[in-house]
Amino acid sequence: MATSSASSSKDPIIIAGAGPAGSLLALYLGQRHIPVVLLEKEASLPIDLRASTFHPPSLEMLDEVGLAGTMIAKGLVVDRYQYRDRKTNEVAEFNMQLIADETRFPFRLQLEQYEMTHLAQEKLKECPSVTMLFSHQLMSFEQDENGVTAIVQSPNGELRIAGSFVVGCEGASSNVRKSAGIGFGGFTYDEKFLVASTSFPFETVFDNLSYVNYVADPDEWCVILRTEKLWRVLWPTDPQETKQDKYLTDDYIQQRLQHLYAKEGDYHIGHRTLYNVHQRVAETYFNGRAILAGDSCHLNNPLGGMGMNGGLHDAFNLAQKLTAIMLEGAAYTPLFEQYNRQRKDLAVRFVQEHTIANKKLMESTDPDIQHQRQQHFMQTAADPIKAKAFIMERGMLNCVRESLLVE
Repeated sequence: MATSSASSSKDPIIIAGAGPAGSLLALYLGQRHIPVVLLEKEASLPIDLRASTFHPPSLEMLDEVGLAGTMIAKGLVVDRYQYRDRKTNEVAEFNMQLIADETRFPFRLQLEQYEMTHLAQEKLKECPSVTMLFSHQLMSFEQDENGVTAIVQSPNGELRIAGSFVVGCEGASSNVRKSAGIGFGGFTYDEKFLVASTSFPFETVFDNLSYVNYVADPDEWCVILRTEKLWRVLWPTDPQETKQDKYLTDDYIQQRLQHLYAKEGDYHIGHRTLYNVHQRVAETYFNGRAILAGDSCHLNNPLGGMGMNGGLHDAFNLAQKLTAIMLEGAAYTPLFEQYNRQRKDLAVRFVQEHTIANKKLMESTDPDIQHQRQQHFMQTAADPIKAKAFIMERGMLNCVRESLLVE
């Protein structure tokens, strides 16, 4: 069998990682009766504070596998978001109804990403061609022109699982990427981001507060957003601080929340997370029969909510190509090369450029730059044509559509 030929459909596609990208990929393939082995290293799907924004094109894709409706009923529909200046109290508001003629979902859905993966897990039970294995971690793999063999650590020791392809969806430390010998270039920011959640109703103390807000402040910028459960606040931290543990203490988080809005008594604090912030892209998204999606091949800072969404877009694009390979006998190498062009060369460049620019704009303490930034947002929001173009871009509709035009 030639390297670029179709694979035997009797061998399953092995997917490492049951996060958003891996879950969507497995569900799309499973609904088309394609054999899949989905490996998850944890004993159960985690419940933690990660991404919480689903952009319109992601909802379109999730609707294709029957998840969007349930997610929307469970989550918080946000059809406007704001850029706020704490010094001047100026607010630039973008109304997503301006894109109602472009998508069935003219809004951002605020929902914890674990809600999506848990819903997908339930739906996967309807797919007899999908085998999901918890407490199973892919350690490495071997491949030849006929298929792959995954070396998997399980509760019963090492297993070897034969497959047609292996897909790395297991995040930044991807063993699929490492085993495939694919580099992961880029950088890590010096500072970490702190995220904390609280039940305090910020909407009752800030005038006309939307559910998603990017707040410029001469002293300390932040992002304030609402999920279906709690308000969540993101702050940068000082990279020079030697005692990083202090950022997770009640005292420190109370100080930050009181700086945001001074109130009597302590805030209720829910989840809290301190995490490194990366900007990295894999040098290629595939090597032979091994292919990457999601955080395994790209990482970016969270400003704009593009990381998880980009991973979902990877998974959906790849799912369509794997379907053509497995069910129609299409040659895999040309399709993987096209995937690489569409998702790495175009889509990731967009995400990287925008998230890096978003961070630079947010963190500037120069009064002139802050003023210019806010005036730009105010003028853009006030012009329906410019505002629509801005929403199409930041909502990732443009980059998804443009990527699909790449041959």
